Amino acid sequence: MPPAPRPPGTPRTITPLSAPAVRDMGHLTFPLDGAALDGLVRAALEEDGAFNDITTIATVVTERRARASLVARQAGVIAGVPLAVEAFRLLDPKVSIRIDADDGTRVSSGDTVLYITGHARSMLAAERVALNFLQRLSGVATLTARYVDAVHGTRARILDTRKTTPGWRLLEKYAVRAGGGTNHRLDLASAVLIKDNHLAAVDGDVGLAVRRCREIAAPGTRVEVECERRDQVEAAVRAGADVVMLDNMPLDELRACVALVAGRVLLEASGGVTLDTVREIAETGVDWISVGALTHSVPALDLSLDVE
Repeated sequence: MPPAPRPPGTPRTITPLSAPAVRDMGHLTFPLDGAALDGLVRAALEEDGAFNDITTIATVVTERRARASLVARQAGVIAGVPLAVEAFRLLDPKVSIRIDADDGTRVSSGDTVLYITGHARSMLAAERVALNFLQRLSGVATLTARYVDAVHGTRARILDTRKTTPGWRLLEKYAVRAGGGTNHRLDLASAVLIKDNHLAAVDGDVGLAVRRCREIAAPGTRVEVECERRDQVEAAVRAGADVVMLDNMPLDELRACVALVAGRVLLEASGGVTLDTVREIAETGVDWISVGALTHSVPALDLSLDVE
């Protein structure tokens, strides 16, 4: 489950580092280094015209300072704090920001995420970009947490997929981690996943497909095979696959495959998983449940900036 709110006085753990979270299964590490963080947020601010916010320039005097709270309007899990902080800092390098909810923290409606003191113009110009990053990634973390909660007490882990926003994969997979989920393969080069179209190219020969992938992939590369039938599962296990994906199988077939495999390989359930069905799927005994909806159709978490 995602961590509870951080007790007062404990060190914050969310720091921009070069080691991406998807390669660190034991600790939540922000996936962008300082240069990448600066470049991404600066580009977003430029896209929004934040360095020439004509409305704010016309209505807010240069010297005016302000205080503001970035507040959760609904319960959820926070992700993307470093991006929001960077947005405010790029427009006001002397801004003071108190972080009340680190990434991975569960918040309730009305909880403060950030408390900001600085120049009013910069604060208002950065508002939308900061919220866009934070709302999107917190939405991913929040939905992930709901799935993780739904399977609590079973052996199943909730995994993401490659159905991510182009250019945002590291961030969205990081948000999945913030919500208590587990990352599937990062990209096409990091692991083997033999799917139906790959099998069609070798006339359905699972053993041949696995052997060819083992010959090409680096030693130690995980090999997974997508299976729609029980005979394919048997063939994948015989061929030495590390993981077998059970694609769109009904519950009774999932149970039968779990019994057939008997722990010899990891089993992943995939296809059409919803919050209404995920508990039943987990109770069949599968090891992983992959959910594309975590990243491809997630609603944003409702957050807002209240200026005093």
